[in-house]
Amino acid sequence: MISEKKTVLVVDDNPDNITLINGLLRPLYQIKVAINGAKAIEMIKKNPPDIILLDVVMPEMDGYEVCRILKNDIDFWEIPIIFLTAQIDVLAESKGFEMGAADYITKPVSPPILLSRVKTHLELKKASDFLKSQNQYLEKEISRRTGEVALIQEVSIMAMAALAETRDSETGLHLQRTKLYVSELCEELASRPGYEKNLSREIIDTIVASAPLHDIGKVGIPDAVLLKPGRLTPAEFEIIKNHAILGREAIIKAELIMARRETYLKYPKEIVSSHHEKWDGSGYPQGLSGENIPLSARIVALADAYDAITSERIYKSASTHQEAVTIITAEAGRHFDPAVVDAFLQVHENFKAIARRYSEPGASICLDV
Repeated sequence: MISEKKTVLVVDDNPDNITLINGLLRPLYQIKVAINGAKAIEMIKKNPPDIILLDVVMPEMDGYEVCRILKNDIDFWEIPIIFLTAQIDVLAESKGFEMGAADYITKPVSPPILLSRVKTHLELKKASDFLKSQNQYLEKEISRRTGEVALIQEVSIMAMAALAETRDSETGLHLQRTKLYVSELCEELASRPGYEKNLSREIIDTIVASAPLHDIGKVGIPDAVLLKPGRLTPAEFEIIKNHAILGREAIIKAELIMARRETYLKYPKEIVSSHHEKWDGSGYPQGLSGENIPLSARIVALADAYDAITSERIYKSASTHQEAVTIITAEAGRHFDPAVVDAFLQVHENFKAIARRYSEPGASICLDV
């Protein structure tokens, strides 16, 4: 297969130089000619060459200006430029290299040097283009595979959450609402100073995807307690409280199976274990307080509470959205992280819209103000 000839643009206002260079290079390359800088820029924009031989001293627009224009344009800055000059000046050469020139050839042009330099820089550009192409391919492949892994992780999380859901009276809409509430809180907090590190894009996505797992430990609670049609006794509530510990233990076992301590299950483990902890230390199972409670769990705690308050249960009727706002606001600094409550107050209307959109069929979810 015959490869297509590379294109060399010669920019020079001296006809003799053009004739000489054309004669030397035409057997090997496709030659284009511009007799001034403005014409060269025009030609390059229409059909970029593979390399440019650029005279330094030209009327109106000199070679330095042509080089500056090209190197400031993302579409053309990778084209190699070889300056042609009759001046032997170290400062002039330094100026050209600083502007991005690939090389200098002094006039009168030496045929062997010209042929060698053009060949060398075209080969370098070919290698650079190949590496760029490979890097772009690798970036796309990494992005594709990362997306596949993220999808597998999310499907795994939802499958585990769905398993817990079969043991509980709550439905998938509760999980969906909670997930969306968590997203609203994360995005609002992430926009505030001090949360950039703990709520990066990747962390937010993981927390949101993990939120449906918050009650997975309920799979280990006896039916007689979990499905009891009415309020629990103090003893039964103590049994229910074990679901946070059971859920955490299940995730730790999963990490042991994977033989890794740091996995995408880090945030699910935090949420499952600590979303019933309270800011003042009166929660369970460990009685953690303040910022000792993982941020992910503090966020899920409020989202889960809002859904519980505004949803109908066997043992209670649904409260209004405004009642939920009042209750949650009053619990800032006691049950909830004050900063998370403040974020909630900024986006609570979005909570209301989510609750309305994903309300339970045939059930009462009270959102009237």
